[in-house]
Amino acid sequence: MKIVYLVGSLSKDSLNRQLANVLVQNAPEGVEMVEANIADLPLFNRDLENDFPPAAREFKDLVTSADGVLFITPEYNRSYSAAIHNAIEWTSRPYGEWALAGKPVATIGTSPSGIGAALGQTQLRSSLLFFGTKLMGQPEGYINAITSGLIEGNVNPESEEFLKGWIGAFAEFVKNA
Repeated sequence: MKIVYLVGSLSKDSLNRQLANVLVQNAPEGVEMVEANIADLPLFNRDLENDFPPAAREFKDLVTSADGVLFITPEYNRSYSAAIHNAIEWTSRPYGEWALAGKPVATIGTSPSGIGAALGQTQLRSSLLFFGTKLMGQPEGYINAITSGLIEGNVNPESEEFLKGWIGAFAEFVKNA
């Protein structure tokens, strides 16, 4: 099984990058976790959709090849990141050729707040449903970066166990979708 994941923060030291690393390390046996690099995607411009830039074509092809897609998002100003929004635009072009259509997807995110990127994920989920994705509803993944230890660079054992169960649940969701 191939799960393609997107990290919504472009910072190499981001909390959500750390979260992604923990999820990759704890993925079930037989699950290949492949990161879709969104940092090199040009800003979506309708003038380019008939002649996709190579980075956008490679990205869309990777998403198309996935068995499931995981969005690991920070929360910026009560919304998900512009980088993820831009990536979603490229998966949906040309209009009607939606790489996410019918795909099992999930969202998870972390922030130093007590709500762990919940508002950003809520908006992201709404956007993903437009494309006819199969969205995993439970378990939810609103990760507090302080209490989980991610803010210090090390996830604590209790949080790691939760994240191991969470990525296992997503793999099972993808398998049964």
